[in-house]
Amino acid sequence: MAGKPTTTYSPSPNQRKKQAIFKDVDWVRPDGRTFHACRPAFLRTGAVNAASGSAYAEFGNTKVIVSVFGPRESKKAMMYSDTGRLNCNVSYTTFSSPTRGQGSDHKELSSMLHKSLEGAIILETFPKTTVDIFALVLESGGSDLPVIISCASLALADAGIMMFDLVASVSVSCLGKNLVIDPTSEEESYQDGSLMIMCMPSRNEVTQLTLTGEWSTSKIHEAMELCLDACLKLGEIMRSCLKEAASAS
Repeated sequence: MAGKPTTTYSPSPNQRKKQAIFKDVDWVRPDGRTFHACRPAFLRTGAVNAASGSAYAEFGNTKVIVSVFGPRESKKAMMYSDTGRLNCNVSYTTFSSPTRGQGSDHKELSSMLHKSLEGAIILETFPKTTVDIFALVLESGGSDLPVIISCASLALADAGIMMFDLVASVSVSCLGKNLVIDPTSEEESYQDGSLMIMCMPSRNEVTQLTLTGEWSTSKIHEAMELCLDACLKLGEIMRSCLKEAASAS
């Protein structure tokens, strides 16, 4: 299936306050981007033929493939609820990172993926069954979890799972006085804090938000604006990918 052309999605620098972080700048991002520019994004559905739905995402050096299986009968779902059950698993290839042991906390990533997607899926449409989501990080290049979440959302749509909206995710790192969006692994290793948003762009609803490090109130607001604006544009790219796949089939 033809892939979605590589596309960039940078938030609009429409707030004057955002320009303040460019003062006293004495460093350049490793890949040459401006602080508020996201990495080029490549998206493709139908990456795994054996799955009910699948997607491949490549954001700079971060490469992820997600497979969705089901809905299929689940004894666990029948025991506790008449609604469907979501099972998420995140794993890394042994060659995903140059340093062994990085990104090894897969249970936490799997839990975050579950929390981010659960609110967007209409679980009542597949009662007493389970949908399995398997995310595999082929290459870890930074902002892994936001890419995993966005790719998984695309795979769910490809599988025909009913959702209120797609889920797009973007993160921002705080490096000194500067906010950098869609950080690389190198930038994440030096960050003083990070903010990540998972949202349904069409509904303007946040499904999950995580915050680490010390932040001022103004910096949180600025980072949220950056993330939400970028999520809106990423959502458009994701919908465009689905439309092209549908027209091609």
